[in-house]
Amino acid sequence: MPPLTTRLVPGAAVLAVVGLLAACGTDPGESGESGPSSAAPPTTAADSPSGSSSASPPTTPDPSPSAAPAPGGPPYSTWVLGATPLPVTADGYGEIRPTPPSLRHRRYATTDLLPPPVGDRFASSVEPITPAVRQRMGETYRPGCPVALGDLRHVTVSFRGFDDRAHTGELVVAASVADDVVSVFRRLFRADFPIEEMRLPTTADLEAAPTGDGNNTAALVCRPTRGQTSGFSAHAYGTAIDVNPFTNPYQRGDVVLPERASAYLDRADRRPGMIEPGDVVTRAFARIGWQWGGDYTSLKDYQHFSSDGR
Repeated sequence: MPPLTTRLVPGAAVLAVVGLLAACGTDPGESGESGPSSAAPPTTAADSPSGSSSASPPTTPDPSPSAAPAPGGPPYSTWVLGATPLPVTADGYGEIRPTPPSLRHRRYATTDLLPPPVGDRFASSVEPITPAVRQRMGETYRPGCPVALGDLRHVTVSFRGFDDRAHTGELVVAASVADDVVSVFRRLFRADFPIEEMRLPTTADLEAAPTGDGNNTAALVCRPTRGQTSGFSAHAYGTAIDVNPFTNPYQRGDVVLPERASAYLDRADRRPGMIEPGDVVTRAFARIGWQWGGDYTSLKDYQHFSSDGR
């Protein structure tokens, strides 16, 4: 399913982040379903979670940024995220552009929208969708979606940022996969796999102009599969997650999403936040029976994991 434009604030700067929930989609080579043309991309037993917190996260985010890492660490990227909208092409995406030099080894501090975990320890929660969470979801969920609101869960998990600090992220996923999803992110936290941000997409994200530089890890967005006249993406069911979409872009033919992420198509140049065959990320998702878009044959969707391979 393809990308959706998302916004966040690192440090004092406003950044526009493009999560690829809109770009992920079915690999026709694996599913047998008909797919779109190359110009328009398509859109289990695991560890039972232990030590989970049942406390609800606040509904009003704290926009204060994380502190900078200790001196001597890798430099942060200087590209101002979200500041340069792209021309929109006939297929509805932004114009594909080269990766800015500062983003070729991408690193930003994570802004804490929820309180970070206490004591640098993994924490999680799985709860029904409250009215406050539903309001924040906006048009990412609407009447006609293929899953009932009562069959979704609001999940919070700890993750390690590119700033080497622990943060709290949130996802909306199907109730049937919520505990498995927690087990995946517990493993990634323990392995210190870096994730730039993890927050709920909103209506504003859906309506924002494409900037091609976002990196939000996210799950549910209720929309049909791109390039098809019927049928929903796995994201619409809450059974798919996109992890670090900029460092793990979508490619089909000449289409690359996010539109400025082409430098990360070189998978031999290993950089933090990239997902690779047999690594901790693919193993953690495989453990719960999910499939990876990096294994698709007719396209590559390196950020995308789903319970049914779509």
